[in-house]
Amino acid sequence: MYIGLYFGSFNPVHHGHLIIAGFIAGYTPLHQVWFVVSPQNPFKISHSLLNEYQRLHLVRTAIEGEPKLRASDIEFHLPKPSYTIDTLAYLEEKYPQHQFAIIMGSDSFQNLHKWKNSEVLMKRFPIFVYKRAGFEVAAGQSPNITILDAPLLQISATQIREMVKQGKSVRYLVPDSVKEEIEKNGYYR
Repeated sequence: MYIGLYFGSFNPVHHGHLIIAGFIAGYTPLHQVWFVVSPQNPFKISHSLLNEYQRLHLVRTAIEGEPKLRASDIEFHLPKPSYTIDTLAYLEEKYPQHQFAIIMGSDSFQNLHKWKNSEVLMKRFPIFVYKRAGFEVAAGQSPNITILDAPLLQISATQIREMVKQGKSVRYLVPDSVKEEIEKNGYYR
């Protein structure tokens, strides 16, 4: 199987994430897209994160019934902070029957040179880059890079967390099932 790995904090998962994953699952050669919930991103402050198991649960809730989308806790079992190259090495060992690709926005792609072993990542793994406004990316940088014009929504998890904290509705920004879980459990208050 050809699997795209969509790494992120998903704090919380929202319709912007789901639209990108659904588009990539439907309009690329990938057979599945795995949401790889990162327990600790080396570029983000961890105290602002909801517990990783709660974020994983929200992703699972959001994608329930979608056969081409899957939630992955693979990085929960690896040393922290999580580095993409280490995760991919582990996945290749655990699932030798699968081929893996990386999914990222053009904003992240512009910072790829700062990642651990970025040159190895670019040589060994296909990278699907979806364009984000203000972060241009040129085609032809590498044969392993595919540039995509995925539909984008200007939704931010930071904005959602702030709205919840202020007691405002996040309906239409997140799936109803995610909204219900956030409210029921008092997340982001």
